[in-house]
Amino acid sequence: MENLIFGFLTGGSLILALGPQNIYVIEQGLKKKFVFTITTICAASDILLIYLGVFIYHIFDFISYKIEFFLNIILILFLLRFIYEKIQDYKKKYNIKNLRKSQNLKDVIFKTLGFTYLNPHVYSDTIFILGNLSKNFELVGKFYFALGASFASIIFFFFLGYMSSLFANFIKKQKTWQYINIFIIGFMTILIIYITNYTFNLFLLSY
Repeated sequence: MENLIFGFLTGGSLILALGPQNIYVIEQGLKKKFVFTITTICAASDILLIYLGVFIYHIFDFISYKIEFFLNIILILFLLRFIYEKIQDYKKKYNIKNLRKSQNLKDVIFKTLGFTYLNPHVYSDTIFILGNLSKNFELVGKFYFALGASFASIIFFFFLGYMSSLFANFIKKQKTWQYINIFIIGFMTILIIYITNYTFNLFLLSY
C-alpha cells in the first residue's frame, strides 16, 4: 500500500509539469474533439513507459553497489534539474493558443503520438526517474509503485481532457501554477534528501 501511494504521488508530481503534450490535450478538450481518443493514447502510453521503466531494472538485480551509487548520483542530478525548471517556471505565464481544429481522427492520433513519444521528458520521467526510484523494491512492491503512478496518469489525463475549460482558467491564473510548483518542488526536495541519504550509505558499503 505504501508503494502504491508513493508511486501515485511521485507519478503525479512528474506529470503535473505543464508541457506541450498537456497543452495539446487541453486545447483539444476545449474544442471537444476526439477527447477520449487523445486521453486514452496519453494514459496508455504513460502506463506502458512506467511499467517498462520500473521493471527494466528488475532484469539487472545483479547491479553492484558501485553501479547503483553512480545511478543514484545521476538520479539526484535529474531531480535537481527538474526542481530548477520548476523554479524557473514559478513566474511563467501560460497561454492557450487558438489552434486550427483537427479535421480527422488520423491527424489527431499522429499528433498525440508525436507529442507523447517525441518528448524526451517522458523517457527521463517514466523510465529513468520512476524506474530508478523503485529499483530496490521487491517485485510486488515494483508492481504497486507502477500501479500508483499509472493511476495518477489515468486520472490526470482524463480529468485534463474532460475538464479542459477548468484547466484553461487555471492556466490564466499565475498563482495556481505557483502553488502547484511549490508542491512539486517540496515533494522532489524530500525525494532528493531521501536518495542522498541512501546514496551516502551505499558509498560507505562500496568503499
